[in-house]
Order: sequence, then structure tokens, then C-alpha cells
Amino acid sequence: MSTEWRYIQAFREQFARCGLHDGEVVTILSETQSRPALVVTARLAAQSLGGRVSEVVLPTPSSSHPVPIRSTGASQAIAGNRSVIAALGAADLVIDCTVEGLLHAPELGQILGAGARVLMISNEHPDTFDRLRWDDDLPRRVDLGLARLRAASVMRATSAAGTDLSVRLDGGFSAGSTGLTDGPGSIAHWPGGLVLVFPAAGSVNGEIVLSPGDMNLTFNLYVRSRVRLVIIDDHIVEIDGDGLDAELFRSYLGAFSDRESYATSHVGWGMNPSARWDALELYDKRETWGTELRAFAGNFLYSTGANETAGRFTAGHFDLPMRNCTVTLDGTPVVVDGTLIPDLAPPE
Repeated sequence: MSTEWRYIQAFREQFARCGLHDGEVVTILSETQSRPALVVTARLAAQSLGGRVSEVVLPTPSSSHPVPIRSTGASQAIAGNRSVIAALGAADLVIDCTVEGLLHAPELGQILGAGARVLMISNEHPDTFDRLRWDDDLPRRVDLGLARLRAASVMRATSAAGTDLSVRLDGGFSAGSTGLTDGPGSIAHWPGGLVLVFPAAGSVNGEIVLSPGDMNLTFNLYVRSRVRLVIIDDHIVEIDGDGLDAELFRSYLGAFSDRESYATSHVGWGMNPSARWDALELYDKRETWGTELRAFAGNFLYSTGANETAGRFTAGHFDLPMRNCTVTLDGTPVVVDGTLIPDLAPPE
């Protein structure tokens, strides 16, 4: 796939919002299996703003797991290579075009600690970035949602389908995704529009019920049949369901042979009104990484797998955006039946 001017323009505008200006040192990080159109588009857009651009290209490592790994946000491509870490840390802006992204990569702390800021370009079809038009008010609303999350003690998610999950927020690590970097040592992923928390150990209990139309973004599929997950002390202890979805769920997590794959990674809700829940139907599986589906306004996102806050590490991972849920913070709603409350929604 070649790039288009409209893609370059969309990237250029986003890079400018992240502060890229004439003379800045920009390093584009990619790997041999990165999406070429994203790398080329990033380079041309950064150059058009006067960035002093270099590229670091790494071999995509072989997998050490029995099943494909997808959408973890934890690229293994750097593999601790100190020369790569030094090169990235010396940049003003790192544009991350790796397949999985640096968001949870083990080397991220060193790169940010050196003063670089990182913009992670999700491994999407370039049309996604062109289509999701920027909303100047989105960062304000995300920050408002994050402030409410940080002020609360308990998040609860419920639905008519049977979801009833309680999450204690004390000791958790919370964050808001605006899509914008915020000075040296900051990281953002694009597209943005998400408020979430990585709960502390022993904080999550209840049930998740996935219904047709909810999403499994490891498989890049819509759920077609009901799946019920019983969660005790953060861990899925029971997976019920008569259809193929439950069977696939059990099979994939079981492939890792570790308890952490069944644990809660993060929970939160989507804030981006331009993102669409139905977009997954319009792309082949390799054309999208599902970031848009994580961010669509009013979804409740439950994820399994690694959670550094709780001291758990694993490659097993599911991101499960759900529709039609109600999310409350200390009993006060932020999402009602899949719709953001007016304070968090775009102004009419």
C-alpha cells in the first residue's frame, strides 16, 4: 500500500499538535513487519514540518509462544538493545511505528527518562487516521473523565445482559489517552480517547457478560454468542457459553499455561465520538489493530493479561470493548447504557 497526500496531511496535523517544529530531532522506530505506508507517511509528514528525521528499523523477533500475539502494546522488537535505546532517548520525538507499540515495552522507561517524548502510531489502515477527524475539545473531556476516576474509590460496570463488575480504585494506576504528547518524557497513542485504570492486586470481582456485537480485539471479531466470565480477586475463574466464542476464549488463554493470562489488566471507558464500534466489519483482519474500537464513545473496556501495577506479566491478552453498559464512579454515572453523560460528551 502506498501513501496518499490525505494521509500525510492527517499525520502532519497530528505531529504539529504534539509540538513537532522546525529543527526538532525526530526518530521513526519501525520493524521489518511494520506497515510500510505508516512508516513512509510518518517520515514525509515529519519532514514537511522541518523535523530532522532519522529511522531505526529492527528485525521483527520470532515468537516464543504457541499462539499468535496481538494488540499487547508491548513490542519485543528492541529486545534490550542498548544502542537502540540510546538512539531513541536522544531524540526529541520518537514516532513509534512498531507492530505492537511501545506503550508497555520494557524499554519505555529508559527512553522517556532520557527526555524523549513518544507518539505511538497504532498499527491501523491509514484510512483510520484520515477518517477520525480531530476534536479540539477531546483532551479537555478526557482530562475531566480522568479527574473523576482519580477522585473515586470504586468503579462499577453493569448491563442488562448481566455484567456486574466492581473495581476498587485505591492503589491503581490511572491514565487518559488524548492522542497528544505532553512535553519531554510523555507518551501518547493515536488514535486517542480513552480513560482507564490498571487496578492494584485483589481489586476486581464480579461478572462480565459479553453479548453479540461486543468485541474481542485479539481475534478482531465481533462476539456472536454469549460469553460469561466469573472474576474473583482479579482472575477469571469460570468461562461459560454454548457458542464458539467461549470455546475460543478458553482455548487461547489456556495456550499460555499461566494464571496471569486470566487476570485483569485494565478497565475503563471510551471517549472518542468520531470512533465507530462498527468499523471492524469494514476491514480485513490484518488491516486493523482495533484502537478505534477501544476508544469509541461510551464503550466499557475490560482487558485481561499483564498489569504492572499488580505485578503481573504475561503475553496472554484480551481487549474486550462492550456496548450498552453503565459505568459508575462511587455510584455516579459516567456512562449510561452505552452513552456518555453530557459532561463528558461533545458539546451540542
